[in-house]
Amino acid sequence: MTYKDQMGREINITKPVKRIISLVPSQTELLVELGLLDKIVGVTKFCVHPENIRKEKVIVGGTKNINHQKIRELSPDIILCNKEENTKEIVEQLQKEYSVHVSDICSVPEAFVLIEQYGELFEKKKEANLLISKIKLENDMFNSFIKDVPLKKVAYFIWKDPWMVAGKGTFIDYMLKTAGFINVFSHADRYPEVDLKDLKTFQDLDLIMLSSEPFPFTDKHITELNNSSSNTKTILVDGEYFSWYGSRLAGAFSYFKTLHESL
Repeated sequence: MTYKDQMGREINITKPVKRIISLVPSQTELLVELGLLDKIVGVTKFCVHPENIRKEKVIVGGTKNINHQKIRELSPDIILCNKEENTKEIVEQLQKEYSVHVSDICSVPEAFVLIEQYGELFEKKKEANLLISKIKLENDMFNSFIKDVPLKKVAYFIWKDPWMVAGKGTFIDYMLKTAGFINVFSHADRYPEVDLKDLKTFQDLDLIMLSSEPFPFTDKHITELNNSSSNTKTILVDGEYFSWYGSRLAGAFSYFKTLHESL
């Protein structure tokens, strides 16, 4: 049977999928939520959910560097990638030998499309529909809460040396808006580098967010940032709720509510 991924690429599946390699942490978590743990044979070193996944499955590398020999030994029926997480070169190399599905997600509706595609690909339509319904319910409840909460202007940092923030065209930017925040860097493409002194040019910047990933910001970075650039309130946030799609979305909205209540 022929399927199309989120890049519009055709994927030919000639037999039921029994061996899956996931090269994207959030998609690995999604597969497990859909009841596909037993079919996963390979993951990346960044696939940290569920907790024991890297002990139970073969680690085939990272998201940007993979071990082709390990992949060949696993003989996968399909390999799951993402446009942003994995490089074009990785996808092009892998598709010469395997069926490769590539996701492309910058919004919650696009995340729903991925969940639906996995439901069809892996014969888990019921589980996929239930997950989507759960996420929509959580989103609706959060919208009832957030409608009376004043919007806060924020800068969302993902990296240091150089300091980098999330800009427009990213899933993080979409989730910031969904969570009731105004991204002051939504005018800039993707993940721009930032001079900390420039933060002072933003009037009424309410909050600086330091994400837990991909750079592991800690309390010491709050002190460093405040000493060098700004007196704006700075907090650590769980980056998985702002950047992971799939089943992580089911818990994102309760996290956002708790975050607002703590500010």
